[in-house]
Order: sequence, then structure tokens, then C-alpha cells
Amino acid sequence: MMASHRLFRFPKPAWINSANTRTAGVYLSGALFSLGFFFFVDASAYSRSAKNGSTVHVTFVDWIPGICSALGTLVINSIDKSRLGADSFSYSGNGVAWKARLVLFLGFALMAGGLAGSVTVMILKYIVPEYPFPTLWFGVANVIANALIMLSSAVLWVVQNMEDEYTYNLAL
Repeated sequence: MMASHRLFRFPKPAWINSANTRTAGVYLSGALFSLGFFFFVDASAYSRSAKNGSTVHVTFVDWIPGICSALGTLVINSIDKSRLGADSFSYSGNGVAWKARLVLFLGFALMAGGLAGSVTVMILKYIVPEYPFPTLWFGVANVIANALIMLSSAVLWVVQNMEDEYTYNLAL
């Protein structure tokens, strides 16, 4: 009797590996990314409007966490996923998997630093001075934007690793 290599007893649903699910995941990831930047640009534009009524504005310090998160997303999703465990294929030199894992770690560190930076900016710039909510929204929007960018990167990572019916398994 051959033992199954599955962890759970229930079979994986067929829709998980479909091309339509992968396409929907890519669109969802793009929507989350653009929605994140929409929240931040909206708060940034409102901070400079006459309706704001506050002397506090979104400055470059507020932009730094979003830039870090966007760069982290770019780094993470630029890595060829097959290189993460490909030390047996040393056609690109020794330690390909190690280098890919290091770059992947740096990408995740950029995204985590962006999210942590946005929380820090919100606390130090908007919560500690006890600004009322229209002004506090600038910090909240920054945190929401970075969280959505991080979530979009996670969704894109998952759908890029999905197999579809066009993927061939060449193992013998």
C-alpha cells in the first residue's frame, strides 16, 4: 500500500490550479496595490487642500515607508521562484538558491520596514501630538496603504507559484 504524500485528508479543489484563478489573483493583487497608493495619494492631496484646516501636512517622511514597501514588492516579485531551491542546477554559479533567498529576505525586510515605518510615523507625527481625526487620517492612510501593498505582494507571490494546466512536469 502506497502512502500518500498529502498532509491533509481532503483533496485539493480543482479550481485552485486553474488559469482563471491565477488571472483573478493577478488582477486582485494589482487592485490591492493601486488601492493602497490611492489611499496614500488621497491623504496627501487632502493634506495640502484648503479644506484641511490643519498646519500639518504630508511630507517626504510620510512617503519613505511607501517607497520601501513598493521597492520590497518589486524585489520579491522579480525573483525567479525556481531559483529558491535550485542548488543542484549550478549553471549560474555556486549558491544560486542562497543568493535568491538572501534577495528574497531583503525584499521582505523592505516591506516589513515600510509597514513598521508607517506605524512609527503615524504614532510619532499624528498620535503623540494628539491631532484630531481629519489630521490623524494622514497617518492612518499611510498604514493602510503599506498594509495593502504588503498584501498585494503576498497575493502575487501565491498566484505566481500556482500551477496551471499549461505547466508541464518534466520529472521522470
